[in-house]
Amino acid sequence: MLPKNPILGLCQQATFMTSAAKVDQCPADEGLEVAFAGRSNAGKSSALNTLTHASLARTSKTPGRTQLLNFFRLDDDRRLVDLPGYGYAKVPIPLKQHWQRHLEAYLSSRESLAGVFLMMDIRHPLTEFDRMMLDWSTASDMPLHILLTKSDKLAFGAAKNALLAIQRDIRKGWGDGVSVQLFSAPKRQGVEEAQLVLAQLLGMLKEEQTES
Repeated sequence: MLPKNPILGLCQQATFMTSAAKVDQCPADEGLEVAFAGRSNAGKSSALNTLTHASLARTSKTPGRTQLLNFFRLDDDRRLVDLPGYGYAKVPIPLKQHWQRHLEAYLSSRESLAGVFLMMDIRHPLTEFDRMMLDWSTASDMPLHILLTKSDKLAFGAAKNALLAIQRDIRKGWGDGVSVQLFSAPKRQGVEEAQLVLAQLLGMLKEEQTES
């Protein structure tokens, strides 16, 4: 049985704070924040909206629409950050370079960053961007939690097999410091599990409670 999650109330009252095109436009670097990253069209905005029970992040059938670092307030000390989607082919090269430069600057310099949620389409996992994020998190000793999004697109058995295969690949390539779960925004699959990880990263839940 999952423990009661103290972050539920905060998620329900999450509000938009500000957008930043550059790191120096971000809110004050204090408190704790968790960033949501993912390749374009991996379901990042849908996951963020589902976890907060709100329409915080703009969803679109056109990938690559998240072009800024978008900050959402949970309380005075905690935030969520929607990072620019990465890798969409139709985005102009200069814009891609801008995103990459400022994404790297944010990840490397943000003291309040407590962890990263990485969205991977379960049908197309471990892309070049995903591997780059895994390499960075391992080198930086930054907690990283993977949501295998769109898991409803596979039969239950196939989704479970995909999860096990990806867990094996991650343990082999990046060790045991990365956690992985199945997730579906439309079916609300994996929402409680993901919220518990979020609460832990934001200092609201002791690690041993998540293992209950």
